[in-house]
Amino acid sequence: MPDNVQDANFFEIVRVGGLAAGLLVLVATYLLVRFVTTALQGAGARWVDRRLLINQIATLVRFALWLAGLGVATALTVNLTREVLLAIGGTAAVTIGFALKDLAASILAGVIIIIDRPFQVGDRVSFSGIYGEIASIGLRSVRLVTLDDNVVTIPNNKFLTEVVSSGNWGALDMMIQMDFYVAVDQDTSLAESLVGDALTSCRYVYTKKPWVVLVNQVLEHGMVAIRLRAKAYVLDVQYEKAFETDVTKRVLAAFHEHHIVPPRVMQRAV
Repeated sequence: MPDNVQDANFFEIVRVGGLAAGLLVLVATYLLVRFVTTALQGAGARWVDRRLLINQIATLVRFALWLAGLGVATALTVNLTREVLLAIGGTAAVTIGFALKDLAASILAGVIIIIDRPFQVGDRVSFSGIYGEIASIGLRSVRLVTLDDNVVTIPNNKFLTEVVSSGNWGALDMMIQMDFYVAVDQDTSLAESLVGDALTSCRYVYTKKPWVVLVNQVLEHGMVAIRLRAKAYVLDVQYEKAFETDVTKRVLAAFHEHHIVPPRVMQRAV
């Protein structure tokens, strides 16, 4: 194709005079998103009991701002007339379609996540063996922060085909499960009572929801043991590990004080 025809086609599609304006709109959108995110994060830190709700609002606002900014920038820089759309068809359209397929799929998946809400910002989720807190839901990907402070970026479209488990689903509180083991010849009722006391006396426990200690006999590391499974709600997911640590220390101290011993290899009678 002659160069003058290619140039003509280019100038029919792209508004050269609008390139600077489109770029300015994208920069302004980025700055506005940063400002709104910082402001809402500050509000979440101030009103802790509404932290998750504010995070969810921030996600919706960021999503809307980016969609609006991209739409305005496209309208300013691209002249999509009927003739131009027909000219773009064929091989060029197929090439662009393949190039943008994954990006378009991720953006569509992000919209579905916002509408369907399998999880929300602030939720503790498990996905493909990764556990952590949802930090943000963006146009292309979800960012998850693990408990050892690693940031994991996952494309949105992955969540349409993979199983994801949400521990708190928009609530501040979340059920925590902890297992304690004692030997089969110990006072099981006393051990159960001590675990219950440790749960209810912990400052991180959410007492407005029920707690329970389940007792059963299991085979652990080749030894028969009594398992005491404590299930209670932590009042805020950010205290998950602090809650587990505090309860565990209380249980171990109580077991030591009352001479309750862990599972051990039992001596066979000769």
